[in-house]
Order: sequence, then structure tokens, then C-alpha cells
Amino acid sequence: MAAKSVLAIGDLAARTGLSVSAIRFYEEKGLITPHRNAGGHRRYMRSDIRRLSFVMITQKLGFTIEDIAREMKRLPEGRTPTARDWQKISERFQTVLDERIAELTRMRNNLAGCIGCGCLSLEKCKLYNPEDRLAENGPGPQNIFPSPHEKA
Repeated sequence: MAAKSVLAIGDLAARTGLSVSAIRFYEEKGLITPHRNAGGHRRYMRSDIRRLSFVMITQKLGFTIEDIAREMKRLPEGRTPTARDWQKISERFQTVLDERIAELTRMRNNLAGCIGCGCLSLEKCKLYNPEDRLAENGPGPQNIFPSPHEKA
């Protein structure tokens, strides 16, 4: 590997804005894999900047380390991921995000009706949920959180 194609952990930290301990954590979780030089020091590929940036972005989107690691394992080791590599992973994350957005939109749109589901108003509950029929769907505010078999 050419000297310019690898980074020391401190250089990777400076470039990504992550602490050295965070980089070691991501390494421990299998999200990046450093090489060791003759002195045993960690050396990272420039593509690890992109990998770590992807990790930081997807964490902000609410994905867990386990979700991210599962997808990152699809990326090639030893070469810089191509635009197509990232596209494939992004498409899978976009599907999950679209589902979350739909759920959040439905929740936002039904939030005002939550008062009528019985969890906040026993008086209105008689109108919207006579005889507590929504209890069949499970505990909690069922107009906001329908059972899994119900379509939004």
C-alpha cells in the first residue's frame, strides 16, 4: 500500500471528526478494519473516511450499529466502495426510512384524535371507543399505534 493511501488513526480522527476511541469502537464492531504496519500501528485506508461518514449519517437517521454493520458487511474489503456499492446499501436504508416516514406521518395526522382513543379522555372514549372495543387490538393508544396486522 502506498504511504499516501493509508492513514494513521489520528489522521482518520482529524479527517472524520471522530475521537480515536470512537474509531476503535467502530473497529471493534467490525465497521472498519485497519491494517497493521511493521511497527504494529493501525493504518486505515482512505475509503474508511467514507465508511465512517456513512456510519455517522445512518446513526443520525436512527439506525443501530447492528443494522449498519449488517449492511457494511456487504461492502468489499480491500477496495474503495464504488458508487454502485453505496447505492445498493442506500436503497435498502431508503426502504426502511420510507416505512418510518409513512408511520410518523400517520401518527402526526392522527395525534389530535388520540384524545378520542380513550387514553386521555374517558368522556370522549364513549364516542370513539364504545365499550373499549379497541382493547382487542392491545394496550395503549390504538388509534396512534395500531396492531401490526392492521394496515395504516
